[in-house]
Amino acid sequence: MDVATRTYIPLRQVDWRIVLSSFGVVLTCLFFYRQLDFVANGISRSPLLTFAEEAVGCAAGLAVFPLIYSVAIRFPLPSDRWRRNVAAHLGALCLISIVHTSLIAGFRAALFPVLGLRVSYGYLPVRYPMEFAHLFIFYWAGVSVIYLFHEVRFAREREVAQAKLQASLAAAQLDNLRLQLEPHFLFNALNTISAAVYEDPRVADEMLGRLSQLLRRLLKNERSQEIPLARELELLRLYAHIMKARFEERLEVTFTVGEAAQNALVPPFLLQPLVENCIRHGIDPGTFRAQIEIRAECAGDQLVLTVRDHGLGIANGEPPSERGIGLRNISERLVRLYGSSQQFQISNAEGGGAIAKIEIPFRLAAATEPSAVPEHVEA
Repeated sequence: MDVATRTYIPLRQVDWRIVLSSFGVVLTCLFFYRQLDFVANGISRSPLLTFAEEAVGCAAGLAVFPLIYSVAIRFPLPSDRWRRNVAAHLGALCLISIVHTSLIAGFRAALFPVLGLRVSYGYLPVRYPMEFAHLFIFYWAGVSVIYLFHEVRFAREREVAQAKLQASLAAAQLDNLRLQLEPHFLFNALNTISAAVYEDPRVADEMLGRLSQLLRRLLKNERSQEIPLARELELLRLYAHIMKARFEERLEVTFTVGEAAQNALVPPFLLQPLVENCIRHGIDPGTFRAQIEIRAECAGDQLVLTVRDHGLGIANGEPPSERGIGLRNISERLVRLYGSSQQFQISNAEGGGAIAKIEIPFRLAAATEPSAVPEHVEA
């Protein structure tokens, strides 16, 4: 935080409990110091007298504290104009010293007779320069404490502002990743529909209807970073129906979703790129069919999602994460949302084909409706 933009707490907002507690600590320390000094020198002196003298001095200091605080925040020393402000502090110090000494004399004259104390304050013209030297030390100590308090506050505000900025940047990056993914999906879906227009206009029309339903569902997500798994599966089923209209019996998509996983929170459009990848690369070369299995289950405090095909699997040395924008997008979003608490890997499955596995922290969505996706369904 730049010194020119710092905002100090005004006097009316000062927590006087802290101020009174601080003066109480100072009074206690001064009393014990002076009284023990008398004892150490073999001087018999009434503790009441010592306490009354120090209490009067602290009461006068408390009375002038608002002046000290006002000068400190009106002429801050951590400033580009510190030379002018130092001069203002010195002028204020002289004035405050006169007020402080006059208050001590007045308090003594008013209170000591009531307490039965007959100790004179001495020759007042000499007391003013004498108390100035005393107040000089306490003035700068008090101003230093005031600035220290505000420096701690400014540091805390910087940390909060930095945390908010980082959160905003992370949210913006996530939004950017999602905005990057949705046009990619729409482009691919429209390409698929375009290919079907010349082969079977009825199928293309059906695919457009499904796509419009899917886009309406996407708009309902209100740019949330996480949605219930049930809603994610609804979007995925619509996408599967679009693709099934194109591939007909050559495409089979099955869902196996555990009951506990229905309302778990997941990033939107998490599974669609994986299914799209299976349709592109997971076709069985013998039957020319694409069989895709989607599973979701809870394992302790983790939600485990898998998408498997029965195609040729992953060729040796091919980095799955670099196959396309969809897979890279998934990986980046998972890292930004969950950090080291997530896992995403694609590998060859036992019995042939490839399997994508995602593990993220299991968190329940608040007040979600029961999912319409059963334990085992076929798209």
